[in-house]
Amino acid sequence: MRPGMWRVRRGRAVGIVCGLVLALCLPATASAETAAGKSSRHQVVTWGASADRLGQAVADRSYRLVVRTSVGGAHPRIRLSNAFGDRPVTFGSAYAGARAEGARLVPGSNRRITFGGGRSVTVAPGESVTSDPLSGRLVAQSDLVVSLYVAEAAGQATGHGMAMQTSYAASGDHAGEEGAGSWGQRIGSWFYLDAVSVESGADTGAVVALGDSITDGWQSTGDTNRRWPDYLSRRLQSASGTGIKGVANEGISGNKVLADGAGQSALARLERDVLSQPGVRTVFLFEGINDIKAHTGVTAGQLIAGYRQIIERSHAAGKCVVGGTVLPFKGWSEFDAAGEAVRQEVNDFIRNSADLDAVTDFDKALRSPYDQERLLPVFDGGDHLHPNDKGMRAMADAVDLAELGCER
Repeated sequence: MRPGMWRVRRGRAVGIVCGLVLALCLPATASAETAAGKSSRHQVVTWGASADRLGQAVADRSYRLVVRTSVGGAHPRIRLSNAFGDRPVTFGSAYAGARAEGARLVPGSNRRITFGGGRSVTVAPGESVTSDPLSGRLVAQSDLVVSLYVAEAAGQATGHGMAMQTSYAASGDHAGEEGAGSWGQRIGSWFYLDAVSVESGADTGAVVALGDSITDGWQSTGDTNRRWPDYLSRRLQSASGTGIKGVANEGISGNKVLADGAGQSALARLERDVLSQPGVRTVFLFEGINDIKAHTGVTAGQLIAGYRQIIERSHAAGKCVVGGTVLPFKGWSEFDAAGEAVRQEVNDFIRNSADLDAVTDFDKALRSPYDQERLLPVFDGGDHLHPNDKGMRAMADAVDLAELGCER
């Protein structure tokens, strides 16, 4: 086997890793990457999940985290976050591998991740760290498994609460193991991992969805990647005429534009969760329903002012901004005429504002033609606020892919 390949136990396993599992397929590093080729390549985010407070940190514990890639590319890197920690976290080891089934990995695919050449890394409170690049390629639309051993931790843990994806945990250090035997605890959150990126051509970029529980995927079917950004990602991978291939989902259930609560507000977390991601060309702004329905007295003018701040800061960073209209919510317990009036005024701004580079009219795509204050029943996840799988797909289908880019 040539140097630079991700080694496998049997020659046959190469076909399994590259073909059937569609995950970590690693060609020789000395392939077509000439000096000229490298200069025209950059890192692009292929997966992301917004950081939040996630209960008490636990030492001497391993996490096996399952994530779905969007864009494929070479030399993957992971980013670990201690954004909300009040004490340092020491990761004793970290690995990345291809998932076979459940917590079991494809034999020979689990690769050690290093940080500054070292096998362990300590992340200070409020900070994050990006790994060294792994050799080889990561395939688009595949299950990547990142296994972390948290050697030392206390106080507040950082992670993403509502993953809509089963991952695994275990006591002790099992990050390097490929079997599922040690991974008896199922978990529904991602701990510490908040981004994965790959190296791709300079013409390849990413879109980041900044949102709330609808973007986070609530009421979609778990473990099936049916959030609307997942459907959008699948469309983008097969689309021609657009260089935007990466998708990062930065939704937080209950999140608001203006006020902290369920996660920091969109305004407060914009830099960390969105603008800091590598290769981002477009911010997809789809938030506001939690500000509106909370009965805190937020006016349309205040919410629009918050949108404008996000748009201005994103434009200053050289990003396009696409706005999504706020979905109807009649039938939800907090619905009232005053909130509906604010939603209508906010949507009028989104549809007609010259501040945005493009608009996706989610409201029009999913509302009932018989009662435009309600979701169409076929798209309703059952609570009259969150779309089901069909609604999530309809949202992604409503996005004009050609409008995800702009000249900035």
